[in-house]
Amino acid sequence: MYKAPITDIAFALEKVAGLGPAMEQGLLGELTPDLLHAVLEEAGRFAGERVAPLAMTGDREGAAVQDGVVTTPKGWRELYADWSASGWNALTGSEVFGGQGLPTALSAAVFEMWNSASMGFAIGPTLTVGAVEALEAHGSPELQNRYLPKLVSGEWMGTMNLTEPQAGSDLSALKARAERAADGTYRIFGTKIYITYGEQDFTDNIVHLVLARLPDAPAGVKGISLFLVPKFLPEADGSPGRRNDVFCSALEHKLGIHGSPTCTMIYGDGFVAGEEAGAVGWLIGEENRGLACMFTMMNNARLLVGIQGVGVAEAAFQQALSYAGERRQGRATRLVPDGGTSGQMSPIVEHPDVARMLLTMKALTGAARAICYACGHATDMARALGDDPAEAKAWKERANLLTPVAKAFSTDIGVEVASLGIQVHGGMGYVEETGAARLLRDARIAPIYEGTNGIQAIDLVMRKLGQSGGAAIEAYLAELTQTADAVAARNEPDFGATGAALAAALGDLREAAAFMNRCVEEGDTETALAGATSFLRLFGLVAGGVYLAKAALAEPMQPERVALARFMAENLLTETTGLARRVVAGAASLNAARSLLEMDAR
Repeated sequence: MYKAPITDIAFALEKVAGLGPAMEQGLLGELTPDLLHAVLEEAGRFAGERVAPLAMTGDREGAAVQDGVVTTPKGWRELYADWSASGWNALTGSEVFGGQGLPTALSAAVFEMWNSASMGFAIGPTLTVGAVEALEAHGSPELQNRYLPKLVSGEWMGTMNLTEPQAGSDLSALKARAERAADGTYRIFGTKIYITYGEQDFTDNIVHLVLARLPDAPAGVKGISLFLVPKFLPEADGSPGRRNDVFCSALEHKLGIHGSPTCTMIYGDGFVAGEEAGAVGWLIGEENRGLACMFTMMNNARLLVGIQGVGVAEAAFQQALSYAGERRQGRATRLVPDGGTSGQMSPIVEHPDVARMLLTMKALTGAARAICYACGHATDMARALGDDPAEAKAWKERANLLTPVAKAFSTDIGVEVASLGIQVHGGMGYVEETGAARLLRDARIAPIYEGTNGIQAIDLVMRKLGQSGGAAIEAYLAELTQTADAVAARNEPDFGATGAALAAALGDLREAAAFMNRCVEEGDTETALAGATSFLRLFGLVAGGVYLAKAALAEPMQPERVALARFMAENLLTETTGLARRVVAGAASLNAARSLLEMDAR
């Protein structure tokens, strides 16, 4: 059973991401170390005692739909009611609307626990938190006052409606349409697919954020507007009124996260008989500027999807470690140095290859956790230092730089670690009884939704590396280098070759970043895109390795953190040289071989 790693989470927040110094300076509002630890302890208890026990039920039963009515797995509705009543949905919401105003980084840590316990359950609240951010940033005062108190509390849930059958990552192909109504509202028509928790039985209303086009909108992404479309139109007192013309026509049958209803949503199809045609919606922000509003929600969601990778990885590691300590096979040479055959079989954790897999799982999980928390902390600091434009800009650019890495690297390692977890279990990992297979099935969606990881790599290379003429990435690399230099300066035997390994990996990252920047500046987009995914992996490994070293340096120095940082540096960072080579020299062979795909297609 999952047990939240409170010590590791708190340490990563305070000592690595930077919440400790920020709290000392009073930059995080009323957050203190005591409050931070209290929140983490209570969240860990709720995740382990309430959410985790229903994960298997959710996977086996799944969500079901009949006549547009969705039923979630047994116990999930009651779980959500208790979860929201405990205030968890309101953690980061504005205090003006009933929220607690706590930092994004702390929210990320808490969402890690929800996802370790049940990824299918946690993805619903993830989107509600994103809807709150979008409304807080772009909604009119009227919309904020009407919807935010109930969204912040969790009494109502929010969704994100982007994808259509013909428009996935390419939002310029959206066809959903919006028509202006005489009363200042809009009527929405169209079909949206892959809508997470688009219909559910948790709440008595659902607030959909929907992208659509007006009749006179410009072509492409510049002609997209964002609308708020509730399932029920609220009465004057805020209670749900008449049903809006929006319904769920089907649920997807998925590889994983079975408890999460993934809906096909129909807007304006006359589902509500006798009413004016079209789903009633309200404009968020300005006409034809909807994509900028939606990106507020998407950036939040991308960080929290990255946290899904961390959460699943942590759960997979815990389960594999427990199994490896109990399962006995062979006799480990560590325990029988002379190779003797007497005595009992050894726990498989004593075998070198199993230990290698478990330490890889632990190191990658810790690296991804630190990246995600650092990303959340950068967002918090940009807000906290809003009175200092230069500082706020620097922190905003840091958040921009880390967001695609947090999303893509963390979800990739979620899959990688969950797969290793199955390998540790051996045959028992391949059957459903242990639950190891469920974790891999759940994890596999995270590199796809909220912008595929290939899209994140493109975003990193084409948009984020060039911020402030390259000054943002240079400042970040300088910060990482300070940590690497500090490790080398310690000159302690327990660190082994960690300092040299970090320096070499940072050299690889610098070379690759400079190459990518040159490609973008010279307009050589094809070469940049060919190496983008390798570059993001390189970036994540180096940043994660340095963050583990930063944890190892924190006083009082802890031997287990030193050992993990050394393992990461001497074993996993050896990949960076190959990745850098692939970034710099891989495009030519890729382009030369692309003709093979055309031949195979024929």
